[in-house]
Amino acid sequence: MIQRSFVWKSLQIITRIGTTLFFDLKTYGLENVPKKGGVLLVANHQSYLDPFLVAVRLYRPVSFLAKSELFQNPFLAGLIRLLKAFPVRQGEGDIGAVKEVIRRLGEGYALNIYPEGTRTTTGDIEPLERGIALVIRRANVPVVPVAIHGSFEAWPKGSAIFHSHPIHVKYGKPMDFTGKKAEQIVRELEAEMKKLLAELREKN
Repeated sequence: MIQRSFVWKSLQIITRIGTTLFFDLKTYGLENVPKKGGVLLVANHQSYLDPFLVAVRLYRPVSFLAKSELFQNPFLAGLIRLLKAFPVRQGEGDIGAVKEVIRRLGEGYALNIYPEGTRTTTGDIEPLERGIALVIRRANVPVVPVAIHGSFEAWPKGSAIFHSHPIHVKYGKPMDFTGKKAEQIVRELEAEMKKLLAELREKN
């Protein structure tokens, strides 16, 4: 079982305080995230806050894909590498990133991925990219759908900085796509993410 490092725990404490104070963060379904073993946390993408929101209440470390441009800044690159992030080239078929995803899942990591490919401009879930089906079929690990609501209002695409707004995150039950075709995987996963998001919106 992969344990949280001292750096991870320290930053998690700081982030937990910040997300509580600024966003009154509420999470639901944490018990649906397996406590060990490889797992894909597949979430909708509303803002830059999302990776922090997905990971901050979990008691296991989470690995992330981050766009390659973020690694051009040496300080930022060092920080996000400490948080187990690795680069992916957006808009390209980054086979190396896919292989790294599979490797980390095989090692037992929880890995957070955003199959819309970019942040939403409306707050709704955009169509999922088909590449997520390739990852799911090759990794053969549980897939936990995650819905984030309120992050778009807190930091919409195009805004320079975030502002205070309530945020809710819901983790769905693990999904098993063994033997299913790519189109079916994408369709069922997208439907479940939209269902979770609708449930969060009903709470407000």
